[in-house]
Amino acid sequence: MVEIDPLTGLPKELLAMEDIVREQQSIKVHVEKRRYGKLVTVIDGMGKSVDINDLAKQLKTKCATGGTSKGGVIELQGDHTRKVNEVLSDMGFPVEVE
Repeated sequence: MVEIDPLTGLPKELLAMEDIVREQQSIKVHVEKRRYGKLVTVIDGMGKSVDINDLAKQLKTKCATGGTSKGGVIELQGDHTRKVNEVLSDMGFPVEVE
Protein backbone atom coordinates (compact mmCIF):
# COMPACT_ATOMS: atom_id res chain seq x y z
CA MET A 1 0.00 0.00 0.00
CA VAL A 2 1.24 3.49 -0.82
CA GLU A 3 1.92 5.85 2.07
CA ILE A 4 0.05 9.17 1.86
CA ASP A 5 1.47 12.37 3.30
CA PRO A 6 -1.15 13.77 5.71
CA LEU A 7 -0.16 17.37 5.03
CA THR A 8 -0.33 17.41 1.22
CA GLY A 9 -2.43 14.33 0.50
CA LEU A 10 0.11 13.16 -2.09
CA PRO A 11 2.00 9.87 -2.09
CA LYS A 12 5.32 10.19 -0.27
CA GLU A 13 7.14 8.91 -3.38
CA LEU A 14 6.15 12.07 -5.29
CA LEU A 15 7.52 14.30 -2.55
CA ALA A 16 10.96 12.76 -3.02
CA MET A 17 10.73 13.50 -6.75
CA GLU A 18 10.32 17.22 -6.03
CA ASP A 19 13.68 17.21 -4.22
CA ILE A 20 15.35 15.48 -7.18
CA VAL A 21 13.86 17.97 -9.63
CA ARG A 22 15.10 20.89 -7.50
CA GLU A 23 18.63 19.48 -7.35
CA GLN A 24 18.82 19.11 -11.14
CA GLN A 25 18.02 22.76 -11.88
CA SER A 26 20.65 25.33 -12.69
CA ILE A 27 19.56 28.62 -11.11
CA LYS A 28 21.61 31.71 -11.89
CA VAL A 29 21.59 34.81 -9.68
CA HIS A 30 23.13 38.05 -10.92
CA VAL A 31 22.80 41.81 -10.54
CA GLU A 32 21.98 44.14 -13.42
CA LYS A 33 22.32 47.89 -13.50
CA ARG A 34 19.18 49.51 -14.86
CA ARG A 35 17.97 52.97 -15.65
CA TYR A 36 19.26 55.80 -13.41
CA GLY A 37 21.84 53.47 -11.84
CA LYS A 38 19.30 51.30 -10.05
CA LEU A 39 20.38 47.73 -9.23
CA VAL A 40 18.15 44.70 -9.85
CA THR A 41 18.81 41.14 -8.67
CA VAL A 42 17.79 38.68 -11.40
CA ILE A 43 17.05 35.00 -10.64
CA ASP A 44 16.91 32.89 -13.80
CA GLY A 45 16.83 29.20 -14.70
CA MET A 46 13.75 28.00 -12.85
CA GLY A 47 12.13 24.90 -14.27
CA LYS A 48 8.46 24.68 -15.12
CA SER A 49 7.82 22.46 -12.09
CA VAL A 50 8.41 25.41 -9.74
CA ASP A 51 5.64 27.91 -8.94
CA ILE A 52 7.54 31.07 -9.83
CA ASN A 53 4.93 33.46 -8.45
CA ASP A 54 4.98 31.76 -5.05
CA LEU A 55 8.79 31.65 -4.98
CA ALA A 56 8.96 35.35 -5.93
CA LYS A 57 6.56 36.18 -3.11
CA GLN A 58 8.72 34.27 -0.60
CA LEU A 59 11.92 35.93 -1.82
CA LYS A 60 10.36 39.41 -1.69
CA THR A 61 9.25 38.75 1.89
CA LYS A 62 12.64 37.40 3.00
CA CYS A 63 14.56 40.26 1.36
CA ALA A 64 12.02 42.93 2.40
CA THR A 65 11.92 44.41 -1.08
CA GLY A 66 9.71 44.78 -4.12
CA GLY A 67 9.98 42.80 -7.29
CA THR A 68 8.23 40.91 -10.03
CA SER A 69 8.12 37.56 -11.80
CA LYS A 70 7.62 37.47 -15.52
CA GLY A 71 8.68 35.16 -18.31
CA GLY A 72 10.25 32.59 -15.99
CA VAL A 73 12.53 35.21 -14.41
CA ILE A 74 12.31 36.76 -10.94
CA GLU A 75 13.50 40.34 -10.49
CA LEU A 76 14.06 41.91 -7.06
CA GLN A 77 14.73 45.60 -6.51
CA GLY A 78 18.25 46.17 -5.18
CA ASP A 79 21.33 43.96 -4.69
CA HIS A 80 20.18 40.91 -2.70
CA THR A 81 22.47 38.18 -4.08
CA ARG A 82 23.75 36.98 -0.70
CA LYS A 83 20.29 36.73 0.89
CA VAL A 84 18.76 35.10 -2.21
CA ASN A 85 21.55 32.50 -2.28
CA GLU A 86 20.93 31.66 1.38
CA VAL A 87 17.16 31.35 0.95
CA LEU A 88 17.36 29.25 -2.24
CA SER A 89 19.98 26.90 -0.80
CA ASP A 90 17.80 26.43 2.32
CA MET A 91 14.94 25.45 -0.02
CA GLY A 92 17.16 22.84 -1.70
CA PHE A 93 17.99 24.64 -4.94
CA PRO A 94 21.58 24.62 -6.27
CA VAL A 95 22.64 28.22 -6.98
CA GLU A 96 25.24 29.61 -9.38
CA VAL A 97 26.44 33.18 -8.81
CA GLU A 98 27.62 35.16 -11.84
